[in-house]
Amino acid sequence: MLANNYPYFTKDELLFIEKKHGHIAKNRILDYETMLKSLMPQSKSKQLMKINFYLNQLPTKIDIIDNKRADYWETPKEFLTYGSGDCEDYAIIKYFTLLKLGFSKDKLFMTTAYEKYSGQYHMILSYFETLNKPPLVLDNLSFEILDLRKRVDLKPVKFINPTGTYKLDEDNHLVKIAEEHPKFNELLQRVEREG
Repeated sequence: MLANNYPYFTKDELLFIEKKHGHIAKNRILDYETMLKSLMPQSKSKQLMKINFYLNQLPTKIDIIDNKRADYWETPKEFLTYGSGDCEDYAIIKYFTLLKLGFSKDKLFMTTAYEKYSGQYHMILSYFETLNKPPLVLDNLSFEILDLRKRVDLKPVKFINPTGTYKLDEDNHLVKIAEEHPKFNELLQRVEREG
């Protein structure tokens, strides 16, 4: 049994998606659901690895192409329907997929980071497997999951989840810097409306 039902697609939603976006979009969603069920009996480390690998196979696309606006955070339902997204969209779908598999929301953080080689800001998903140790990084730029210390290309800026916005101190403690993150809250409201 999956811990959290979202994202869940009703038969009517799947029919609508097939009519509007084609059978490839519908089949992608059905494949995602089948893959999740196959991961249920596996260890957390295998689930992390397989989710990161599976979702990273979907193509990247900048926001303006699918959503006609810059810096739009797709819900998991939108991401699976379109079949592509940018870095924050991968982090979001991984976040909700891991929640669905029973991972604790207290250990998962959407993370903005400065990517040193490109000189751009980037978003990843951080999983704090053990408190006060560097998190594991799920990144659409890498099929390998490494702890943050080994990702010398990334300098983390903010760690975001429903409990607030944090920074990481030199001892790998999360220090709260804000009670919420407006963009993340807006995403959660859209997710709630989608049901």
